[in-house]
Amino acid sequence: MSKDTSLKVIDNGQIESVDIILDLIKAKHKKVSAIVTPKPYIKKKMDLDYVEFGYMREIADREYPGWSWTVIGSENLGSEAYMVHGRLKWYDSGIWREGDAVAAHRVQKKRGTTSEFVDIGNDIKAANTDAIKKAFNMYMNIADDVYRNQIEDTNLTTEQEDALMEVALLAGLGTKINNQLRNGEIHGLNYEGSMAKLTRLAERNQNETDSSSK
Repeated sequence: MSKDTSLKVIDNGQIESVDIILDLIKAKHKKVSAIVTPKPYIKKKMDLDYVEFGYMREIADREYPGWSWTVIGSENLGSEAYMVHGRLKWYDSGIWREGDAVAAHRVQKKRGTTSEFVDIGNDIKAANTDAIKKAFNMYMNIADDVYRNQIEDTNLTTEQEDALMEVALLAGLGTKINNQLRNGEIHGLNYEGSMAKLTRLAERNQNETDSSSK
């Protein structure tokens, strides 16, 4: 039987459904990314912050109920570390998604020895936990604030754009500012500075107008 390689036409209804799902996924991940991790769950190891597994699992249970983790493979990295490769599967705004993560954990050895392990089972468990936590953060955006994965939203609200245009008109720069808004030259990161500059220009124009009318 020959394989059907013909192009399939997607109707507008299907496209709209996909767009709706994508918007829901973006909104959910933005919401989870914005969650501030409580300080009691943030620990430090070798001067690096990390988040306790129990807290991350609680957020995953609450925001992505029904998730699962499957170990795909594992191996010794010589006698120094143990590596785990796993796959996270989660339900995300109406669709099942999955993603892989790999993590390694250093094997603890008895003091004064090079081949006697303290608890190899615990080392394997730790590698698996590290892989799950990595996947939680990578795919679910859990603890983004700690792992420095947050991206500041640069989009302006309608209210901010309206306020900026109102001042721009008073400053005599309505067309210029409108073009800069459309081109993305003015955004969330430089909004306050742009507003302050326009306000000064608008006040200067008003003062000049008042002086000339006297």
